[in-house]
Amino acid sequence: MLVRFGVFILWLIHFLPFRVIVAIGNGVGALLYLVAADRRRVGAINVRLCFPDKSDQARRQLLRDHFKMFARSLIERSVLWWASAERISSLIRVEGVEHFDAIKGLPAILLTPHFVGMDVGGQWIAQHTDTVCMYANQKNIYLTELLLKKRARFRNQLLYSRQQGLRPIIKGMRAGMPFIYPPDQDQGVKDGVFVPFFGVPAATMTSVSRIAQMTGAKVVPGITRVLPGGEGYVLTFYPAWENFPSGNDVADARRMNEFIEQRILEIPEQYFWLHKRFKTRPEGEERFY
Repeated sequence: MLVRFGVFILWLIHFLPFRVIVAIGNGVGALLYLVAADRRRVGAINVRLCFPDKSDQARRQLLRDHFKMFARSLIERSVLWWASAERISSLIRVEGVEHFDAIKGLPAILLTPHFVGMDVGGQWIAQHTDTVCMYANQKNIYLTELLLKKRARFRNQLLYSRQQGLRPIIKGMRAGMPFIYPPDQDQGVKDGVFVPFFGVPAATMTSVSRIAQMTGAKVVPGITRVLPGGEGYVLTFYPAWENFPSGNDVADARRMNEFIEQRILEIPEQYFWLHKRFKTRPEGEERFY
């Protein structure tokens, strides 16, 4: 019942002016920073590992700003889930759209790392082409079904759980549907390798290069930046990566991490610091969390 009540509140919020929705998100984020001690601790460890040269005060401020951005991403889903396509589009400015247009109808990987605006970018993409993507089952079945319904509300979006593996993803890509893929979280090293992330060895998936090799797909990154106040968002598509895959999975994984690092330095408060990015450690190395 609590989840359904929360969804009802989100539905009510989407009727409000966007600037008011932003203010609600900022307020919720400030509160979460105070009460979500476990996640605050995870975020503090991540920020300390990635920005050792920052002062303690600067790192705390970065984390406070991130909590606000994270809460905004949750509250602003009310717009993504229930507002019209026209209202959503009016909030999003797109840069580098020619890189997106160039891969329409072709096997492609739209690389969408875990920045807080990724769902906004995903909705814009979903309005403009059919896609294939993966999802993680939520603990609450109602919430899982709601997420799937809202992600596929505009066009034909093929959504597969991680448990279904890559076979249906590959099939969809070969049919010309781009694969929306955020591969930058710690999934262990069964299908990955340890490569540096801000100088810290991090379990990094090699699936991007493997899928590109299997399908001949181009890799086109897309990063959505959340703007202050009620200004909306900027979705930026980057040129398709040349000479990728290189035939060296470790080098390809490092290239991906370097790209993500560069984007984080541009908007550090908008990367998802609350995930245990360094959970898996090389054998014999002490755990961080």
